Amino acid sequence: MSERTKKRHKSDKPKVMILGVGAFAHAVGQILKDGGAEVYTYLTRNYGHYPPSLVGPTYMASSHPDLMQLIDTLDVDLVVPQSIDWAQAPWAESLVRSKVLVLSPVGKAMLIERERDFARRLCAQYKIPFPRSYVASNRLEAERILLQHPKPFVIKNPLCSPSSPIHTILCETVEDTRAWLKVVNYAEGVFLQEYVGRAEAGHIVFVSGGEIYSIVTNQEYKRAFDGNMGIVAGAPLGGLVELDPEDKYGLARELILPLRPWLREVNYHGPLQVTAIKKNDRWYVIEYNVRIGITSGPMLLRMLKNPVETLLRVAQNKKLDLQFREGFRFGCSVTLAGYGYPYVQLRPPILPLEIKGKLDCDVWLNEVAVDQEGRLLATGHRIADVVALDSTLEGAIRKAYENIRKLRVIGSYYRLDIGRSLWPPGNE
Repeated sequence: MSERTKKRHKSDKPKVMILGVGAFAHAVGQILKDGGAEVYTYLTRNYGHYPPSLVGPTYMASSHPDLMQLIDTLDVDLVVPQSIDWAQAPWAESLVRSKVLVLSPVGKAMLIERERDFARRLCAQYKIPFPRSYVASNRLEAERILLQHPKPFVIKNPLCSPSSPIHTILCETVEDTRAWLKVVNYAEGVFLQEYVGRAEAGHIVFVSGGEIYSIVTNQEYKRAFDGNMGIVAGAPLGGLVELDPEDKYGLARELILPLRPWLREVNYHGPLQVTAIKKNDRWYVIEYNVRIGITSGPMLLRMLKNPVETLLRVAQNKKLDLQFREGFRFGCSVTLAGYGYPYVQLRPPILPLEIKGKLDCDVWLNEVAVDQEGRLLATGHRIADVVALDSTLEGAIRKAYENIRKLRVIGSYYRLDIGRSLWPPGNE
């Protein structure tokens, strides 16, 4: 245990600080609270403040610019970040040097997500398949690359961040790519990754005590509309997870386990997710993430028998004995999207959120507030994530849709086809 955890009496609850907002903070906070933790939330963005308040005290980053002072006052044991941006904060170095546990790799270990070309080079070093990719600093360089390599490319920001000037633009033809290269924001350059298809899947592990522990294989439905149509949204419109400690689809074996020497070299401990696409019976890495994720994370945590203890041990870099809850082999998440989404340039009005009937699965609120009379209001583009778990995939999907139909906001929508495509992993 950390020094501060050792000092606490055995009967005291572990104290967890979540860095985030909305459905992520609501979900992670509630699950850890259910697991016996005392939960606080440090609100890092200017929306989604009400949902975390349902779990425990919340603190605005603008009102508490020194997170370490708050952590010391509250005697926090574990910090759980929503995104990697925490590492750029002015208090980040103090947090890393402190005795406080953080559910995240630090230092060079974060580069596997932060810098896309670093991940490409790492894959090349360990002979892990990665689509042909290039970095350009401006439009002229990007168009020259396309001229020399006339293939469709997925256009990404070279640095991964929620505030990146470019969010993923998936081009399926050379002409698509050429058109987008004329209009993207080159403030941080551009990362061009060869398009290799739609047969995408992911796998999440915990890296701890020098070992790699498979947990779930997952699918995220990133396009806005049914049939995987529309643009790639800022966050998925739904997702599936399958409990997979045996790595039945080979994603960890082919794309994560070869990294073991590097993971040990940089003292990596924390979650690690790989997203990959299957082409010609071979998995290709699309990206790595060092977080549990806003879509799959809540389902993963619900599957763990002892989520608080597990996260503490991961943050302490100790070996794990993962135990899972009976009857929760599959999970399904469906997002209720609000007026105008995924075109966030359109600002929605504040609208009433109605819940008709009793909910019998997790519903994590996102851009939601309450009025003076306690009535729920939808205040933004992403309203809620409805999450169900079951022993079968069909059961999880059925329960999620039964519950999302109980939510109503005028102008809202949700995808009707979660589970009908992109599953099993490796399928389109």
